Amino acid sequence: MMKQVIEAYELLDSAYITGEKVAEILKERGLENIEVHRIKGEKGSTDFIKIVIPGKNGKLSGGNAPTLGIIGRLGGIGARPEMIGLVSDADGAVTAVAVALKFADMRKKGDVLDGDVIISTHICPNAPTQPHDPVPFMGSPVDIATMNKYEVDPRMDAILSVDTTKGNRIINVRGFAITPTVKEGWILRISDDLLDIVQYVTGKLPAVVPITMQDITPYGNGVYHLNSLLQPATATAAPVVGVAITSEVPVPGCATGASHVVDIEQAARFCIEVAKGFGRGKVKFYDEGEFKRLVELYGSMHHLQTLGRGK
Repeated sequence: MMKQVIEAYELLDSAYITGEKVAEILKERGLENIEVHRIKGEKGSTDFIKIVIPGKNGKLSGGNAPTLGIIGRLGGIGARPEMIGLVSDADGAVTAVAVALKFADMRKKGDVLDGDVIISTHICPNAPTQPHDPVPFMGSPVDIATMNKYEVDPRMDAILSVDTTKGNRIINVRGFAITPTVKEGWILRISDDLLDIVQYVTGKLPAVVPITMQDITPYGNGVYHLNSLLQPATATAAPVVGVAITSEVPVPGCATGASHVVDIEQAARFCIEVAKGFGRGKVKFYDEGEFKRLVELYGSMHHLQTLGRGK
């Protein structure tokens, strides 16, 4: 799906791009169920976009196939006027838009998924930057709670959260990696089904992001986070897996010329293949029985989805 990735990249690489313009392009390709909300924050505004793609056996059609959520997570696609052009942090949004374009093209050619898919991201070509170790992060006009409100949908039965994850020294491979499944404050074992799909898509051994307890807690609690990759897990009971677009060396989120369409294409193709299998019940994010047993033995970890005691 290199064609769709290049289309999405070129579409978003503009100082004038808006959520409405993205929606217009997607509607021209045949997608109809699209919402755009412009939200203003202290440091500007951004356009949240949600694309709902019905499956032939999905809940929107009266069926019972599970619904997959694909979230393009980022601070902003650009840091204008400080930086000119698309920033590294934009990879999640490029992936989300490319996946939507591919699903639209698949439907025109007669390939309709079993389950519904909900794709969400936000479009901000002039987001602020912020300090972070070892390299600067992209900021955002709105906070994480607002992002989760507009990007995490209660209809999502499982979520792939796609985010540029290059500003660190702990996952140093070029391409993309996945995280263990996170559900209700628990970091669970890595899904074998998802590892299989990574291998099929890349033709290589899968890379896994070594997340910590801090990474699955909400922003705003004063502790270090790898990035916002797993912030959707703080706002849902659905299982969440991070899809991290990675590099061998630390790259600032606000760097331009740092996005690699080959890596984005692989991550996007991974999302497509997961959607195919998940809607058919062939791909599991976690073992339901084992999760139930963990809660019985050790109790709920829901408090890790909150800002902590007294918050």
